[in-house]
This record gives sequence, structure tokens and C-alpha cells, in this order.
Amino acid sequence: MKHATASTFETLVSDGVVLVDFWADWCGPCKMVAPVLDQLEKEYAGSLAVVKVDVDSEGALAQKFGIVSIPTLVLFKNGQQIGQVIGFQAKPMLKQFIASKAGI
Repeated sequence: MKHATASTFETLVSDGVVLVDFWADWCGPCKMVAPVLDQLEKEYAGSLAVVKVDVDSEGALAQKFGIVSIPTLVLFKNGQQIGQVIGFQAKPMLKQFIASKAGI
């Protein structure tokens, strides 16, 4: 799992399907969703990448995408935002979200 900064973000989401986790260290639900994202990245290896953005250190990036609540998961396909979910999501819900938006 990669961590994005303002300078690396565009490159990290530019190719393929990427799920971006806007999170913070102090956020309980963010800690709950982290292992689910690890599992998804392994299950979808080669089809889905997971990138994390720490909203405390990358506030401008969070602001650019209108992040007001965390965790917020934003799905990109070839650099274009194609979906977003807010709050903790169980693995089956995330798999359904990814399938409905990205077709994988």
C-alpha cells in the first residue's frame, strides 16, 4: 500500500483502478477499515491498487477532493474519479462498490 502526497498523487492514480483512502492516525473508523483495505489489495492484486492519503499532513489534497469526513474512500480509474464512499465499510460492501463502479 502506497502513501500519496500532493506531489505523487496524480501519478499514483493515473493508471488502472485505484482506491484512495483519506484517513488520519487519530480516526477510529480509519483504523477499522485499514485491514479490510489490505485484504482487498491482496485479493485484487494486479487489478486494484490502494493508496492512502493522511489528511493531517496532506490537508490541501483532502480539500481539493472535498473531504469533510474520514475515512472517505475515493475510487479512480485511469486518473478519473468514478466513485466515493464515506465512513467504515465492511468488506462485502466495498467489494460491491468496486464491482459496480470499476467492473472488477
